Amino acid sequence: MTSSCNTPSLGSDAPERVRTADDALLDAARDCVLAVGLRRTTLTDVARRAGVSRMTMYRRWPDMASLVADLMTREWSGLALRAQAAARGDHTRARIVDSLATGARQLRTHPVFRRIVELDPEILLPYLVDRRGTSQDLILAALTTTLAEGHSDGSVRAGSPAVLGRAVLLALHGFVISAGTMTDESPPADTTGTPVTDADLDAELRLLLDRYLAP
Repeated sequence: MTSSCNTPSLGSDAPERVRTADDALLDAARDCVLAVGLRRTTLTDVARRAGVSRMTMYRRWPDMASLVADLMTREWSGLALRAQAAARGDHTRARIVDSLATGARQLRTHPVFRRIVELDPEILLPYLVDRRGTSQDLILAALTTTLAEGHSDGSVRAGSPAVLGRAVLLALHGFVISAGTMTDESPPADTTGTPVTDADLDAELRLLLDRYLAP
């Protein structure tokens, strides 16, 4: 899927995203996905919910695949933008860690993401094994820039920002997509009997990122 959504840069000085005419249609698509899932949503359903004609939808998106791509780009990149803007820390590495760990936690619990994972997980597979999506490219570009800033203030270890950024995103994939397989609803049958929670994994992700990027 190739997104054409008008999404801003995720750089540190990026402005808040300005809503466009497409957003009302994407809002309707979001509501449909939350109601019945991706596979059961059609462009006709979205048009009806948005109160527009089918031709209005088809002129903008030729099929559901392109509409879903733009919806995911808007939702995921907006989440990343907000996490980056809210990141705190005494130096660049700390802010990178805070932004990424916060964003990973928020994406895991994002309503659209949860609905896709529950009903249509195959939609995510191409972005894990075949190609990057628009949101991943936006996040990677911003992360590469920020890692270079970390080189300047000495808080990030030496190494190509492009390589470091891609390695970090690969680690994040596991903490976002597969975290549910590594948490416990009840105490596991191990020596401690202590359940592993989302909060435990969040803390480990922060530690992993900080130690990987530290000089």
